[in-house]
Amino acid sequence: MSKPNSVWHFLSNHAHVLICLADNPRARMRDVATNTGITERAAMRIVGHLAEAGVITRHKEGRRNRYEIHEEQHLRHPLEAHCTVGSLLSMVQSTPRI
Repeated sequence: MSKPNSVWHFLSNHAHVLICLADNPRARMRDVATNTGITERAAMRIVGHLAEAGVITRHKEGRRNRYEIHEEQHLRHPLEAHCTVGSLLSMVQSTPRI
């Protein structure tokens, strides 16, 4: 069997950014971008999407942001709408959710 020509992932960049913020709620966008393999500008745009959708809330703390994850929110696609943000995070994070 040959290798596929394109690279793809099971989770979207939105999910990757969410996971990074759940792991480190005070993460800088530069670090989120590096960890997810996207640009800093793309990470900021995705954070905006997540905030607009009510999945996260940004809290300003001095010059930095802290991100609050709303785990009770449901995922957006009809195929996964029965799942919550918290259930997604529980499934993919290496450390247990508190």
